[in-house]
Amino acid sequence: MTPPVTRWLITGAKGQLGTDLQLVLGADPDATVRALGAADLDITNSAAVDAAVAEFAPDVLLNAAAFTAVDAAEEAEQTAYVVNATGPAVLAAALARHGGRLIHVSTDYVFAGEASRPYEVEDEPDPRSAYGRTKLAGERAVREILPDSAYVVRTAWVYGATGANFVKTMIRLERDRDTVSVVDDQRGSPTWSADLARALVDLARSDAPAGTYHCTNSGDTTWFEFTRAIFAELGADPSRVLPTTTDAFPRPAPRPAYSVLSSAAWVEAGLVQLPDWREALRAAFAQYGPELRG
Repeated sequence: MTPPVTRWLITGAKGQLGTDLQLVLGADPDATVRALGAADLDITNSAAVDAAVAEFAPDVLLNAAAFTAVDAAEEAEQTAYVVNATGPAVLAAALARHGGRLIHVSTDYVFAGEASRPYEVEDEPDPRSAYGRTKLAGERAVREILPDSAYVVRTAWVYGATGANFVKTMIRLERDRDTVSVVDDQRGSPTWSADLARALVDLARSDAPAGTYHCTNSGDTTWFEFTRAIFAELGADPSRVLPTTTDAFPRPAPRPAYSVLSSAAWVEAGLVQLPDWREALRAAFAQYGPELRG
């Protein structure tokens, strides 16, 4: 049996996932939480991380810190590597010295995006972008340093009430434009950060073995279909959203054409599959409509 988890250390605490992790744990009167943003703790600084872990002695460290600027990473891969690979390795090493488990959040970008069925956790990664390469390096470092007490959780298409994300961008474009063209040849699973935060806390409290897991809202869609659903939640006409192709919007970093992640390992570990993405979007607007609208 997993011992009770009462002491939680969150890194990357100012982002959308880190904020939602604080909200989830804030509802637990038995939880003692220390939430650290980049200004509070440089996760690449071994001495600072070691001191923070030794002093607080977390049962679980939830790492939501990442360099997520996918296009910028193409020109600054070393900078992304320091945050996405060196940082997680430093966190894992501190926990190896002082005790505690690590939940490290990773991404669908570790895969090539050329599959025709959902990616399983055991499928061979083949990242095509600098972001994906650096995140994969972080995964491998964490699993090597903490093979028996680290969880790598890959997710995808995350949006939340805090910070910038696709949903907020589409809301702004709905206000500013008569029509919006959105790619219809990339498929994935939009994931509400509040659902993901609850799932990560559930994982930490479970008896699931250490290892790699996939966790997204269930179901899949395209960015075009997702945007039409966003317009529907706004009460706007979804026909104002027009389909286009990836080729029409060239970007520095290649986007996976298919990044649906299988939840099989998650469910086999006794964890509850997240709600359908459409249900989650509806719940997000019901709970955080004003924040999403900016």
